[in-house]
Amino acid sequence: MAHIVVIGAGIGGLPTAYELRKRLSSQHRVTIISDTPFFTFIPSLPWVALGLKQLSQVQLKIEPILRRQGIEWVQGKVKSIDPYAKELIVGDNHTLINYDYVVIATGASLNLQAIPGLGPEHGYTQSVCNPHHATLADQAWQKFLDNPGPLVIGAVPGASCFGPAYEFALLAEWRLRKLRKRSQVPITLITSEPYVGHLGIGGMSQSQELVEKLLKKQQITVIENAAITKINPSTITLADGHDFPFEYAMILPSFQGPEFLRSRSDLADAKGFIPVLPTYQHPDFDSIYAAGVVVKIQPPEQTPIPTGVPKTGQMTEAMGMAVAHNLAVRLGEHSGSLVTPTLAAICITDFGDRGIVFIADQVLPDPVTGKRRRSVALEGRWVSWAKTLFEQFFLTKMRLGMSVPWFEQWGLKILGLDLVEPIEDSSPLRYAEIEDFRKLS
Repeated sequence: MAHIVVIGAGIGGLPTAYELRKRLSSQHRVTIISDTPFFTFIPSLPWVALGLKQLSQVQLKIEPILRRQGIEWVQGKVKSIDPYAKELIVGDNHTLINYDYVVIATGASLNLQAIPGLGPEHGYTQSVCNPHHATLADQAWQKFLDNPGPLVIGAVPGASCFGPAYEFALLAEWRLRKLRKRSQVPITLITSEPYVGHLGIGGMSQSQELVEKLLKKQQITVIENAAITKINPSTITLADGHDFPFEYAMILPSFQGPEFLRSRSDLADAKGFIPVLPTYQHPDFDSIYAAGVVVKIQPPEQTPIPTGVPKTGQMTEAMGMAVAHNLAVRLGEHSGSLVTPTLAAICITDFGDRGIVFIADQVLPDPVTGKRRRSVALEGRWVSWAKTLFEQFFLTKMRLGMSVPWFEQWGLKILGLDLVEPIEDSSPLRYAEIEDFRKLS
């Protein structure tokens, strides 16, 4: 019997645990550890921040769902990991949890210390990266509506998820028009991308054209290739010395791994990101797997101002699906080939009366040709409806204990997208290394 522990109960951790429970027989234990009792659909937080939805509408209580699925539950923050003893220390009581295999899917930890004045707790800006911040952003937004002024939206150097910045800027603009306050609010978008629509990966067909067109149409000033260096109570300063006044600012921070990884140079890099093999197994510790934001992925190109690679919900689910499959193979519960996630990505952004869907297949271009199989950006009113439908679909999946059901995989195949593929067909791992991996137990 093996005990598999999943750290994190977000878009990465929860579906991964469901997939493990589905693929493994009941003799194996699956446990989730999370420092929050709720699952939150993070892509909906811009709506929460602008008062368009209540946080409770995009959250689920985790423990009752896990109990029905036969998954064990531990609430607490992981303080440390010992990969040699296969032990975790959890919570203020320092509870010891042993594992045979661990899947680290903690999601994003925010690097708010990187820029003086960044963040809502110890700074002067808002964010939409976690539920608490979205709630604070909504409170600040309601006050802002009573005393409107300059609105600045941005992303700092090293940020990797730019869609929410476009989404917040255009949603806020739409909302201000509805409230007849738009004329009182000049809006500026400051991004570390070399151009809007770059998204941290570049080479996205039509992306720059569509994003630029919408921002220009709504009279949103764009500052590209910019490095925010300091934030004061009412001013954002760039590396070139330019200052931008604001009454309300939503600035996306860069991400990092959790503290228990940042302190382990043998497990992760200095930022707490975990290197992985194509199996999404740690190269030095065969009992450790990773999925989601915590995975180390090198940007496909260098940019004048550093940008990170986005790890969308679909990419994260695919990583978790690959991890669960490979663990099932390793434990003798499945006889198929080892797989790796394709890293195809779909990003749906809602702008109120329309939106843009970005599709990158794959996020990382082919290392030989330098090209993707496909990249496209589509704009229209239907995208807003699609995001709402997808939110409800995803919450329903989580409520029912489903990861990526067959009909979702079938729908993605119709779009020409696969979540995982056999390693032998796609991976730089040599055949001997794959055989060695299969013999590990």
